[in-house]
Amino acid sequence: MQIYICINSIISFMKLTTQLKILDHIRKYQTTTTSELSSLLGMTGSNIRHHLAILESTVLVEVVGQRKEGRGRPANVYGLSRRMLGDGLDQLASVLLVTLLGKAGEGTRNGILKSVAKKMAGWENGFTTLSIPRQLTHAVNRLNELHYQAHWEASSAGPKLILGHCPYSAIIKDHPELCTMDAYLVEANVTVLADQTEKLQPSAKGLAFCAFQLRSR
Repeated sequence: MQIYICINSIISFMKLTTQLKILDHIRKYQTTTTSELSSLLGMTGSNIRHHLAILESTVLVEVVGQRKEGRGRPANVYGLSRRMLGDGLDQLASVLLVTLLGKAGEGTRNGILKSVAKKMAGWENGFTTLSIPRQLTHAVNRLNELHYQAHWEASSAGPKLILGHCPYSAIIKDHPELCTMDAYLVEANVTVLADQTEKLQPSAKGLAFCAFQLRSR
């Protein structure tokens, strides 16, 4: 796997640091615990936990289970993170979209996308009594929970919603209908209509973003 190759390449060219030793140990044996690493590396448990915390914060390892080690509470078992190991979610999502939408007419397809967007929005029509700015604040919070890196800004044409990250960038080229779902997702959170004005355009920092101009229904 790619992470194994990466670790091996690093190890070949530099002296092993504690964190690289931990990663190499997990690469070889799949899982480990704090006490196991403490014995292996001759370090205190608190030092090992410090290094594991750093590896967790950089999404290299994660807790994958628990193991009974003598008396007391079960110990956390660490393994390479799911992000590092990879998964088949992109392929699964693509196949599901083709299966659900492939032969559907435009009306049916849009209806399915709108239903999915409403489920993702997490609202139950509780936003309609709020002011538009408060609706937008709630919308941005929800979108950021879904990894959009969203924010909104005022403009002469009305509020503009900026999505700084596309969570579906791996499959968006083959499934542009997800942009329609994004518009429905915005509209499910705010009592306005959303017109996409930018799609994966480079920002001043060189990062791709999407934008929706909001207008009254």
